[in-house]
Amino acid sequence: MPLLQIDGGGFTLDGQPFRLLSGGMHYFRTHPEQWADRLRKARLMGLNTVETYVPWNLHQPRPDSFSLDGGLDLPRFLDLAAAEGLHVLLRPGPYICAEWEGGGLPSWLLAEPDIRLRSRDPRFLAAVDDYFDRLLTPLQPYLASRGGPVLAVQVENEYGAYGDDTAYLEHIAASLRRSGADVPLFTCDQPADLERGALPGVLATANFGSRSGDGLAALRAHQPKGPLMCTEFWIGWFDRWGTHHVVRDPGHAARELDELLSTGASVNFYMFHGGTNFGFTNGANDKHTYRPTVTSYDYDSPLDEAGDPTEKFTAFRDVIAKYASVPDASVPPPGPKLARRTVSLTESAALLPQATVFGTAVEAHRPLTMEELEQDFGFVLYETTLPLKGSALLEIEQVRDRAQVFVDGQPVGVLERENHEHALAFTVPRAGSTLTVLVENQGRVNYGTGIHDRKGLLGKVLLDGAELAGWASRPLPLSDLEGLPFTPAAAAPVGPAFHRGVFDVTDPADTFLHLDGWTKGNAWVNGFALGRYWSRGPQRSLYVPAPVLRPGTNEVVVLELHAAHRARTAEFRPTPDLGPTEE
Repeated sequence: MPLLQIDGGGFTLDGQPFRLLSGGMHYFRTHPEQWADRLRKARLMGLNTVETYVPWNLHQPRPDSFSLDGGLDLPRFLDLAAAEGLHVLLRPGPYICAEWEGGGLPSWLLAEPDIRLRSRDPRFLAAVDDYFDRLLTPLQPYLASRGGPVLAVQVENEYGAYGDDTAYLEHIAASLRRSGADVPLFTCDQPADLERGALPGVLATANFGSRSGDGLAALRAHQPKGPLMCTEFWIGWFDRWGTHHVVRDPGHAARELDELLSTGASVNFYMFHGGTNFGFTNGANDKHTYRPTVTSYDYDSPLDEAGDPTEKFTAFRDVIAKYASVPDASVPPPGPKLARRTVSLTESAALLPQATVFGTAVEAHRPLTMEELEQDFGFVLYETTLPLKGSALLEIEQVRDRAQVFVDGQPVGVLERENHEHALAFTVPRAGSTLTVLVENQGRVNYGTGIHDRKGLLGKVLLDGAELAGWASRPLPLSDLEGLPFTPAAAAPVGPAFHRGVFDVTDPADTFLHLDGWTKGNAWVNGFALGRYWSRGPQRSLYVPAPVLRPGTNEVVVLELHAAHRARTAEFRPTPDLGPTEE
């Protein structure tokens, strides 16, 4: 594999002028059996490179555990890219943003109460050095310097929007080098942040989605010589719960791309294929108000969530063809989809009585955070005894992120971080009643100083002004549902409950799970965690990749936190519903 070179005039590859025509595709947001399909379509659109982040929090879920297999088999992804004739831009972080849980930073870092992430805090730097060594040592054969597809590696990610400590960036770059990254390094920042986020001696690139001339002019003012590159050319956007589905006109995006390429600059589409925040992996933003991101990461991309070409695929390919050779092949057709079918969820298992299936309670004077419980995702169940009878006011210093409150198993209210809610009034039926608080981690903040985002009940919990003590904190990661004792039920249990149904498939194909009439929760098919649903929208369906299904009998499980569908049915349809777009 030829080496990428950077000089005063631009990029060269094997001594010849070279323009990076790249597209973002995150292997961790796509089922591994679908990687080859998406990579082939990238080449057919005219791309010569793909870009991917690396989620530290998935690869190293605990300090002493590291994984590069299954859906995290990055070496296999790189092999498939090389087999398709594609180069790779690797963005290992340590921070990646990406609207990903915690910006990719592992939750165990936050077990240190005063740690400062993305800084020269020795504890953070030691963890980063260890991560890079574990990640890059096995990836060295995949670097272009060793004949592999990885042309360049990014240093940190949009650091200029967070800080201005050049010494921190120098440490990150040196750590990458020590771990074997001997290909060109680069940084990326929004135009206004280039001065703070760039690193002397390392190629600076810019991120923007419009006014390419202005963005490239800012980059050239900062970096008088060398290649011009937009590392994140935003051609769509992500969605958050409670708003509309964001889209961008294909014609307008194509004109912006034409303007960019006409300058001779290189580009990386963000995203070429967005994919899905499966399970509990979505991130959140918090600019004075907490805003969690939805499950779908469709991003209004050239390939939609199911990997089917959109209008942007054709529009962008037509523009690329003006500047580079594009494969002489027709636009790939949409993939097969399952026919519409309704499934009855006839078996149930109430969550609160079955909480012991998922984790062991830890006794402490105060509620323990998820991080103190060594838990990444899911829920925490808190319990204590109420000393008084009668009207009471419960006050919680910090709810992270959504608390359902029960007294003796009966729901008495919900407190939401998003709405800045901290207090709840209710009646205690007897002295000695059990207070239960089910807290959902709706996604750690992925941008800004809010990344120091610990989950659960934080600070003091007061009842009528007196601190409640003597808590049992039980982790509910919901990573394995095998132990749930489902039983047939004529009516849905009261409170949070799992609901199970089966359906038959002859030929597995992509489909979308629609949960009309359900309120809020999570869904699994054959044990594969599809993600969160919420009736507030905009997203109203969950993508089910074909490889998750199997010929014969299949299982769907829905965790409903509030009110189950009256008939307890779910529907699989061949089309998604990502919600209304803005008028």
